[in-house]
Amino acid sequence: MSLIGQSVTVLGAGVAGLAVARALALRGAQVTVLEQADAVRELGAGLQISPNGAAVLRALGLGDALETVSTRAVAVELRDGPSGDLVTRLDVAGAAGKQVGGGYHFAHRADLIALLLTGAREAGVELRLLQKIDTVDLSGARPGWRNAQGGTGEASLLIGADGLHSKVRVALTGKVAPFFTHQVAWRALIPESPGAANVAEVHMAPGRHLVSYPLRGGTMRNIVAVEERRTWVEEGWSLRDDTMDMKLAFAGFSPRVRGWLEQVDDVWLWGLFRHPVAKQWFAVQDQGAAVILGDAAHPTLPFLAQGACMALEDAWVLAEQLAAHDTLAAGLAAYQAARAPRCARIVAAANTNARVYHLSGMARGVAHLGLRLGSVVAPGAALKRFDWLYKHDVTAG
Repeated sequence: MSLIGQSVTVLGAGVAGLAVARALALRGAQVTVLEQADAVRELGAGLQISPNGAAVLRALGLGDALETVSTRAVAVELRDGPSGDLVTRLDVAGAAGKQVGGGYHFAHRADLIALLLTGAREAGVELRLLQKIDTVDLSGARPGWRNAQGGTGEASLLIGADGLHSKVRVALTGKVAPFFTHQVAWRALIPESPGAANVAEVHMAPGRHLVSYPLRGGTMRNIVAVEERRTWVEEGWSLRDDTMDMKLAFAGFSPRVRGWLEQVDDVWLWGLFRHPVAKQWFAVQDQGAAVILGDAAHPTLPFLAQGACMALEDAWVLAEQLAAHDTLAAGLAAYQAARAPRCARIVAAANTNARVYHLSGMARGVAHLGLRLGSVVAPGAALKRFDWLYKHDVTAG
């Protein structure tokens, strides 16, 4: 199906929305992105872009821009939280890291969004701000929506890149109550001294763990700290918290971690919820169709650092399958068939990491001993277990 002149409306100017907008516009589509905010911005936070996500950015012609705004990672280290001792190290840049291909990156989320926004605009994408969508209607000939001001609109192809609380997903599958994992996460940024190692550190302890890595050429340090608790916390990224709560939760950690937390002046808190991978990702109508991608289709816990990478993969595959098939229906069906099993596997792997990081008692000791022995007996084997994730290149056909 030729995408030249195809009218496409994308809801949401996040990673998924801007990536799919550029991917489609490069193939000739006329793309409009509707964003509810008054400007495209992201709250300060870091993210990791593993080789499978970086491959998409390169294929979109944004590889050089990625290198400019990101930091190339050297390794991921798992450490004992209380002592700070190294449990195992995954070399993502040296000899063992060659198996994961060309680059594991740390980036500030705002820098990735800016990169994608520039790329979308250069490809001819139109961005319309202050477009908060209240409802999406898939009962007519074409997908329709109503915004917060009472205005309405229709699209030949409506793409829901509108995140956790996607209106398009609700129209496709109905509302599904998420499951509170009884885990909460704090995120913060602190200044970093020049020369910090380009390493993601995971400090683990019973019932809690903390992840940290440098950003923006080592001038910043990103911190995500997770604690198990019984009390419910709002889902989302915009709830402020008292820094003392986070410091007390990790008071038993190593001096290195406590030193980081002493520098935190401003912290955000969010509850971690499990959402099922959507059973239906698209709907075809008489004169149009609707489809979802990214968090709208498969929200994931942040324990495998794949949220942004899955969104990038989705964007490429959706554009590619639409271009490769004769009809919208065939292209959208091929997109879901290609993406749903892989995304379900990634979500499951992230759920497993959540349990492994928080082990206690004998299980914790056995697991850590196994990791230490494995790094001596078979260095690189732990990383090779993730070949299915990092070596997968959706742009290679």
